[in-house]
Amino acid sequence: MNSNSQSQSAPLIRETTAKADVSPYSSKKYLQWIEKAKDFMFAVPALIFLGVFLYYPLMNSVYISFTNWNMTKPVKKFVGTDNYVKLFKNEDLYQSLKVTLHYTLLDVVLTLTIGLMLALLFNVFRSKMYAVMRGIIFMPHYISMVIAAMVFTWIYNGQYGLLNRVTDLMGLEPIQWLTNPSTALPALVAVSVWKGIGFAMMLFISGMRGIPNEYYEAAAIDGASGLSRFRYITLPLLSPMTLFLVITTFISSMQVFQSIDIMTNGGPLQATNAIVYWIYTMAFTEFKTGRASALVMILFVIILVLTIIQWLVSRKQVHYEG
Repeated sequence: MNSNSQSQSAPLIRETTAKADVSPYSSKKYLQWIEKAKDFMFAVPALIFLGVFLYYPLMNSVYISFTNWNMTKPVKKFVGTDNYVKLFKNEDLYQSLKVTLHYTLLDVVLTLTIGLMLALLFNVFRSKMYAVMRGIIFMPHYISMVIAAMVFTWIYNGQYGLLNRVTDLMGLEPIQWLTNPSTALPALVAVSVWKGIGFAMMLFISGMRGIPNEYYEAAAIDGASGLSRFRYITLPLLSPMTLFLVITTFISSMQVFQSIDIMTNGGPLQATNAIVYWIYTMAFTEFKTGRASALVMILFVIILVLTIIQWLVSRKQVHYEG
């Protein structure tokens, strides 16, 4: 009788034990859950910071873009897509887009081209003198754009600027660099390139020194010239670094503001009135905060779309091996 009852109760005990093992309060799964919760708790402060200072302002900006708020009154009247319609009918939007894209194209091309040329130079010559020169070129990266813009405002001054002193010694007429519509935007680009080429140079040097030397040795044995080795080895294996620099420089250039605010104030004749500077003047000078928020959303979509296009176009051209 006892043996029968024990045999009948054995499956019940095993089933109860199995259920106990599955329970989150008495198994390894519970401990794993605790560990995951601990990991998540470490991320909570960062998530709170991003939520308060990034995601909430972004969502609030989306809401404000559908209102006529002007910051002088607490009331935000919902106007639908009226701000967007007025912006797309405004010719200043297309002029500002043209200025921003022109600035971005010049900045990206010049920064990456000069940075790559300097990287090739310093990757070949590695003496102490070249190391010092490399440090000097990289140093402007750490200088604030505000300080750089103030210094270059003096350099570009049409009456007593250093650049016009050089042109005077060369027998050329003085140039009004920041008050001439044809030279104002290139002058701003030069400041950005001066600050950015050192960073691009260092990343390109890092990428070059990560390329296995066996590739160059094999190419040299096959009789490949220096130009061929650069074209078929260096450039393809630098493509991940190039893509990174293109995207980051592009996003930064599309948001140019500080140099314009200090050096030209969007002039002359709106020749340097980039989108972010226009957003600033629209919101804090004209007090059209709702329309400025709509312009922020337009800029956000433009940067997002163009960045995705760059990434999709470069997918088949970027080589991560090596």
